[in-house]
Amino acid sequence: MSCGGVEFKTKGRDDQAECEDVGPESFPGKVAGSFGINAAAMIKAFCKPRIKVGTEWVTKGQTCEQATGSVGGIGRAIFDRVFKWLIEKCNDTLIDPTLKKANFCAVLDIAGFEIFEYNGFEQISINFVNEKLQQFFNHHMFVVEQEEYVKEGIDWVMVDFGMDLAAAIIMFEKPMGIWAILEEESLFPKATDKSFEEKLKASLGKLPVFLKPQSKTDKNAHFAISHYAGIVSYNVTGWLEKNKDPVNDSVVEILKSTSSVPLLVHLWRDHPGQPTTAPKDDGKKKKKGGGKTVSSVYLVSLIELMTTLHSCEPHFVRCLVPNTHKKPGDVEPPLIMHQLTCNGVLEGIRICMRGFPNRMLYPDFKMRYAILGATEMASSSDNKVATYALMDKINFDRQRYRLGHTLVFFRAGALAGLEEARDDIVIKLVRYMQGEVLKRMRTVVYEKKRDQRELIKVAQRNFRKYMSMRDWGWFVIIQKTRPMIGQPNPEEELRLLEEQANNVWGKYDEQVQTKAKLLEDNVTIGDEKKALLTQLESEQGNLSVYHDKQAKAASGIVDLEGQLSVAQETLVQREQTRQDATGEKKLLEQEVVSVKKDIDDVDVSIQKIEQEKTNKDHTIRSLNDEIANQDEVINKLNKEKKHVSENAAKSMEDLQVAEDKVNHLNQIKNKLESTLDELEGSYEKEKRSKANIEKERRKVEGDLKVMQETVADLERTKKELEGSIQRKEKDSSGLFGKLDDEQSLVAKVQKTIKEIQSRVEEMEEELEAERQGRAKAERQRSDLSREMENLNERLSEASGATSAQIELNKKREAEVTKIRRDLEETQIQQESTIVGLKKKQQDANAEMQEQIEQLNKIKAKIEKDKTVIMHEIADARAATDEVARSKASSEKSLRNLQTTLNELGKKIEEANLTLGDIESGKRKLAAENADLLRHLQELENSANMLAKLKLSLADQLGEARAVADNEAKERQSLLGKFRNAEHDVAGMKDHFDEEVSSKENIGRQLSKAVCEADLMRERYEKEGVAKAEELEMGKLKMQARLSEAESTADQLQAKLAQVEKAKSKLSSELESMAGQLDQAQILNSSMEKKAKQFDRIVGEWKGKVDSIGMDLDNAQKETRNASSELFRVKSAYDEAVMQLDEVRRENKTLSTEIKDIMDQISEGGRSIHDIDKICKRLEAEKMELEAALSEAEGALEQEENKVLRAQLELTQLKQEIDRRMAEKDEEFAATKKNMTKAIESMQSAVETESKGKAEALRMKKKLESDVLDLDCNLEHANAANAETQRTIKNYQLSLREAQSKLEEQQRAKEIAHDELINAERKSNSNQNALEESRTLLEQSDRARRMVEQELADTNETLSEQTCTNQAIQGSKQKLESEMSTMEADCDEMASEAALSEEKAQRAM
Repeated sequence: MSCGGVEFKTKGRDDQAECEDVGPESFPGKVAGSFGINAAAMIKAFCKPRIKVGTEWVTKGQTCEQATGSVGGIGRAIFDRVFKWLIEKCNDTLIDPTLKKANFCAVLDIAGFEIFEYNGFEQISINFVNEKLQQFFNHHMFVVEQEEYVKEGIDWVMVDFGMDLAAAIIMFEKPMGIWAILEEESLFPKATDKSFEEKLKASLGKLPVFLKPQSKTDKNAHFAISHYAGIVSYNVTGWLEKNKDPVNDSVVEILKSTSSVPLLVHLWRDHPGQPTTAPKDDGKKKKKGGGKTVSSVYLVSLIELMTTLHSCEPHFVRCLVPNTHKKPGDVEPPLIMHQLTCNGVLEGIRICMRGFPNRMLYPDFKMRYAILGATEMASSSDNKVATYALMDKINFDRQRYRLGHTLVFFRAGALAGLEEARDDIVIKLVRYMQGEVLKRMRTVVYEKKRDQRELIKVAQRNFRKYMSMRDWGWFVIIQKTRPMIGQPNPEEELRLLEEQANNVWGKYDEQVQTKAKLLEDNVTIGDEKKALLTQLESEQGNLSVYHDKQAKAASGIVDLEGQLSVAQETLVQREQTRQDATGEKKLLEQEVVSVKKDIDDVDVSIQKIEQEKTNKDHTIRSLNDEIANQDEVINKLNKEKKHVSENAAKSMEDLQVAEDKVNHLNQIKNKLESTLDELEGSYEKEKRSKANIEKERRKVEGDLKVMQETVADLERTKKELEGSIQRKEKDSSGLFGKLDDEQSLVAKVQKTIKEIQSRVEEMEEELEAERQGRAKAERQRSDLSREMENLNERLSEASGATSAQIELNKKREAEVTKIRRDLEETQIQQESTIVGLKKKQQDANAEMQEQIEQLNKIKAKIEKDKTVIMHEIADARAATDEVARSKASSEKSLRNLQTTLNELGKKIEEANLTLGDIESGKRKLAAENADLLRHLQELENSANMLAKLKLSLADQLGEARAVADNEAKERQSLLGKFRNAEHDVAGMKDHFDEEVSSKENIGRQLSKAVCEADLMRERYEKEGVAKAEELEMGKLKMQARLSEAESTADQLQAKLAQVEKAKSKLSSELESMAGQLDQAQILNSSMEKKAKQFDRIVGEWKGKVDSIGMDLDNAQKETRNASSELFRVKSAYDEAVMQLDEVRRENKTLSTEIKDIMDQISEGGRSIHDIDKICKRLEAEKMELEAALSEAEGALEQEENKVLRAQLELTQLKQEIDRRMAEKDEEFAATKKNMTKAIESMQSAVETESKGKAEALRMKKKLESDVLDLDCNLEHANAANAETQRTIKNYQLSLREAQSKLEEQQRAKEIAHDELINAERKSNSNQNALEESRTLLEQSDRARRMVEQELADTNETLSEQTCTNQAIQGSKQKLESEMSTMEADCDEMASEAALSEEKAQRAM
């Protein structure tokens, strides 16, 4: 943290970094104190580090950026070494060195795969680690899996799943891979990001994993890599700087040699530093801390991590984040899928699908799936044979499973098919079991019903006996005397009561007597007590004192007892109150639970409101930040203005230097004439280089023309923007006038501020869009900077051409040495030619003087321009001073206005909060109303459907009733037939009684009829009993079927009852919802009116905010255009200055060469013939040089014209800036005047309002309450609107589900209704058949009983009927006729029973 506070500065024109304040309280002093070294030495090492060049140490100057970078590098290196030292210490304390085994449990928390909008050096490092770890995961998980397959003897070809990631990993790790190229480029001093990118594309561009950039977010990405989790586009900007080791060796040497902190010396012990006594070989090997880079350290640590992982037994845990906003129960599927791809889980699933993830031991397999084929499982003792037989039986594909030695392996999803087949069989068995259980249950019910039937028969028999015996006299007597049996005797009871009373009175008398005795004893004891007291008074003195004390104590006891009774009463009351309180507590707890729920709802709403508040605070902060940014832009413009003035001063100094150089050139002109003869050979080479330079110059001029055209276009746009600014300034003046009018409407503005805040949120979105546009502009700016770098590279190439010229000059020097030798031989001959040369020199001097005059003219022009520029600078400074003063005054007024605005804003916020509550409640009510309306409409639709269904059901019921009436008529006719049959039976009984009376006369004939009676008995036992048993069996079957039909009818009736209940509930809900609908419609109409009013106000303020936002956007665009124009002009000016410097340097080099040649000429001479040749050659070269000079002068003039144009453009820009500042000042003055007018009007209004303060306060309270209510209503309405939209969606979903359910229920209801009709018809037919069978059964029972009675009578009268054979013959004929009729009846009953059985079967 302290290292981050160290700052460096530059002094003068040099870029040398310096730090002045090195005191103990400054940051450098604190850093040096913490390191235990001298602060001055440390700063010197940072600013001027020592570098070894050959065998000598040289100090190197550092810029501010380099110095701050070296400080940061030292801080990071110390932090890294301290962290590693702490880990070593922790390991030393935790690990026992005496232990033989090195066992440990470690947790490796890795970051997932990173695919961001901008992916740089950090992302590619993390993604390569994830590639390696995913390869390790595949190897560990699936190699072990495949080894198990091989161990179990499955047909399996080993697959190296780790090779799926090998292509990307090989591309990273191969000798000319990404890491190797990055290491090489980091060590190469002239390497750039561009060269690194080109080398990557050249060496790796043909690989299938190395792709073109595909990022939508980062359009400046350079390449892309196909990782296992997806394609990632990377940007190589700044990779080389991040990869280099920025540790300063000089500072490390100071830390090692002079630090008083032993820990620092220990941490830097392995660093070489800069030892003064080190041998030369060591200095050559290690120049900069061992030459380590970030990538090399990273790769070493990664290799160590992978070796430790391969030597361990790892377990893998995948963690997923369900959502980004930490909300419980909320899931974002795209986020989860992104994490699954980045964690490699989807890749693991893909690999898992190729193997056999599910497995089961043979015993478990047999125990669970033997139900599918028990015979196949038991067919063989070999597990494989048995399982193959089972799988082939159920047609299970063999490709979906494999059989091992001990395990059965299944592919993904195969085990589910086996489970479904097993579930089918299990469900069938369970249904069989359920049927058996239901049979047992229904048999119990059947037995109960059968017993009830038998008991009903007993009751009927007893009732018949009572009916037959109720008129019998003896029976009447018995019934009347039966209650008298066991009645108590009253005399005996009186006697017993008297004995009890005597016993009780005797005890009471004894108690009264004992009481009288005790009273007498008390009297005697009182007398004795009095006597004893008198004795005590006489013997011990006066005891009145003690008696008084005793009386007081007694009175105190009485008082305390009274208090105790009161306390007990209060205690009882308290207990009663406590019990009441506990009851109330329970009630209150219930209420508290409901209140807590309400509080939770309120907390949720408060959280929503707080979120809205935070959003609004964020918007306010963003607006404040934008204001600060605008202020910073203004400050930057002022700084740029100062910078322009400084550049103008520098240009003046450069002009003075140019004048000095011109004087120097005049001195050198004489020497140039003498050297013209010897420059013919060099002239051709210079001409070629010059032609190349001219080509490049023409290109640069073309680029300059293009730039000038763009500048002209920008100026046009600037003028258009100025016109728009003037229009908007007029609009702003109109708005200020409206402000004066609208100050009286503050109450209305308070209502609409909430809506403006919503618009502010929209403005934030627009601001974000503008920021994106700004980002695009910055990207364009970066493109332009790249183009400028390309131009600079071309200029550097041009400077390379000058270096080639220098080499040529060296060659020329060698040639000059040769020429000197020749000159020594020809000195004698040269003297004769000097005269001619002097004439030529005079002519050249004349020409040079003309050139000097031209240069003087140019100088005069430049001086004039200089004076004009100085005047303009002075005017600009005065204007800036005035602007600063006006700005300070306007800032003061702005601050005052802001304070008032803040106070008003606080009040408005409070009002807005209440308004928001009202609006949220309003919105909730509106949402609830809308939901209720929709629900009501749906219920009405469902009610209409139910009414239609009801009508159809009523029609069906009418048809069923008609059928039932017909069946009831048939039943009544059958009952009539049955009653007639009973009447016939009664007649038969009477006839039988008569026959019995006549049996006495027929007794004689019985002996003859005994044989015939025996025959008849046997025949009856054989045929009648068998038929009776068959009838009973049929009866039992019919009863069972009847019970089943009754159970189905009961179930259908229960369903009908449920449907009717649901219908009644729906009707009640419809009625309640109708009432709520009316209320909701009323509320909805009122809320719609209010919403329309609010929408109007919102529309007005939206228009205002849009106009203000457009003004803001235009102003920002103008500032950006102005800044870009300034930067372009500066760059053009700098280029012109650079070209001037290059021309001056060339002139200097030429002057030095001419001096050397003149010296050589003066030293020796040559022959006249050679000198003539040289003179001719030099004259030709002189002509060419003069042409070249004229061209250079023309180029200089063009460059100067460009400089003049740039200066003119600068002056125009300054004038425009000054004009705009003046206009802004005027605007501020106008606003100030308006505000002063407003303040005066407010003061007058305050004076008038102070008179009617009481009325105003009342009205204010009313208005505030109204405003609060309206604000609350508005906020509630807005919140309710949002919630209604959500609830509308939920209700729509629920409505769709309810409609689907209702349709299903209607279908089920129709089906059930049809089944009910069919069941009713069947039940009616069954009931008719049952009634018929019952009548037949009863007839058969009665006939059987009559036959039994007749048999009993015949058995009793066998002895009497021996003499009545003749009468028996007559009776015999009658009996035979009766028997024939009975047999016919039995046959009919049997046929009817068979028909009823067939009907019952059909009904079943």
